[in-house]
Amino acid sequence: MADHGPTTMELVEVKADDIIGERRSFYEHFLTGTTWAVAATIVVLLLMWIFLV
Repeated sequence: MADHGPTTMELVEVKADDIIGERRSFYEHFLTGTTWAVAATIVVLLLMWIFLV
């Protein structure tokens, strides 16, 4: 096996304030995507109803 030199790792405390902005951004994108998906589904169903019935 390869020889590895001494490694040191420094752990930093993670606080909620550090990640809350990123989580909010993910949630906002999720809500926007969900809204567009529901709207697209409704449009597809309406088009199916118009053209297939």
